[in-house]
Amino acid sequence: MTRIKDFTSGPILSQLVKLALPIMGTAFIQMTYTMVDIAWLGRLGSAAVAAAGAASFFVWLGNAIAQNTKIGAEVGVSQSIGAGLIDRARAFASNSLTVALMLSIIYGLVLYVFAPQLIGFFRMNQQITADGVGFLRIIAFSAPFILLNATFSSIYNAAGQSKVPFYINLVGLGFNMVLDPFLIYGIGFPKMGVEGAALATTISQGIVSMIFVIEITGTRKIFKNFKIFVFPRWSYVKLILKRGFPTSLQNSLFAFFSMNLARIAAEWGHVGVSAQSVGSQIESVSWNTALGFSTALSAFVGQNYGAKQYGRIKSAYITTMSVLSIWGVIISALFIFYGDVVFSLFVPEPAAVKEGAIYLEILGYSQLFMIFEIASTGAFTGLGKTLPPSVQGILLTGGRIPLAMLLTSTSLQLSGVWWAITISSILKGTVLPLLFVLVLYRLLKANKETALSQ
Repeated sequence: MTRIKDFTSGPILSQLVKLALPIMGTAFIQMTYTMVDIAWLGRLGSAAVAAAGAASFFVWLGNAIAQNTKIGAEVGVSQSIGAGLIDRARAFASNSLTVALMLSIIYGLVLYVFAPQLIGFFRMNQQITADGVGFLRIIAFSAPFILLNATFSSIYNAAGQSKVPFYINLVGLGFNMVLDPFLIYGIGFPKMGVEGAALATTISQGIVSMIFVIEITGTRKIFKNFKIFVFPRWSYVKLILKRGFPTSLQNSLFAFFSMNLARIAAEWGHVGVSAQSVGSQIESVSWNTALGFSTALSAFVGQNYGAKQYGRIKSAYITTMSVLSIWGVIISALFIFYGDVVFSLFVPEPAAVKEGAIYLEILGYSQLFMIFEIASTGAFTGLGKTLPPSVQGILLTGGRIPLAMLLTSTSLQLSGVWWAITISSILKGTVLPLLFVLVLYRLLKANKETALSQ
């Protein structure tokens, strides 16, 4: 049986790094799915990229919905393990997977039925809209796989076994990379274009889900007598959704706000949509790294919070922020000074490269702050306090839309959209760390007072 790892004792930095690296790898694999699609579709032109980019916002929304069970499982499993309650951890895992399946079926149906209206929201030309609808209707069938895979991964991460989802997702990426050129360009198959990229992703995600099922029920399973799907128990479902819903709502609104920004950018033609969709995927190099450490920090904090080891929480937070600061500076320099070179690797059209370089340069100024926000979100999640990062995230991210409308009406024009994103990221990366320091201070103070009174 796969051994559950204990983070309540031992060297903090090495534990965080060993847990974070596979999680980062998994996040980069998920990012690479889209990047590989874009790299192949980019050879068809920026219009094909715009069609897939518009549909990808709804994949992003699906990942946001997955946060309900991903965060719920992550917190429930890690805190239960830290408290030595393995049966409770197993129950959180099973109930989270069951809820994930239910949510995914509903979401998949919505995507398929309302695809024309959803893609029509971006007001692009008829051909791009038709390609986007075809892409989205195929991706709708991957909704159960996307939500289940995210929840499976969170269960393993909470148990300290982050290498398992990394290797499984690596297999899925391999299938996607092989299938893309065959399905998009019709090598040995009918040429499917944009829809081929969607089908390659759906098949690959399905393979990942199948391997997860085999792994979690096989000889190396985490829990004894584990059932993937169970009749939902309200006491667990309530806690799962209570912890996961704020983050899910935040990420869902984040996707919605980004779609509105894309709609504003579309006023400058499909090049604006391409710049944002491709640029945001390139930008994920920094936020996926932060996400890896954030998820590792969440599991670490969750176990130590359950074990009442508050001093280790403080040390882990300081260590994580220090490591990520170095990465943030490196990525900022890359985007600011070499944005055109990076963007041209994916879409070679001169007009797209020009706007994409501007996007990356402007976003480069906020990378460090974005990383701080993501890491602090993980720390709050480990405590089970998902509301503070969600509230500030919703308010400040929502502010991007009126700010973008204001800035684009000036001489900045399309660049005003990118500056709206950067300004809000700087604010979020300043406010949330300060909030966590305050919460941690109060926690340590209360623990000290309790110890003195005993």
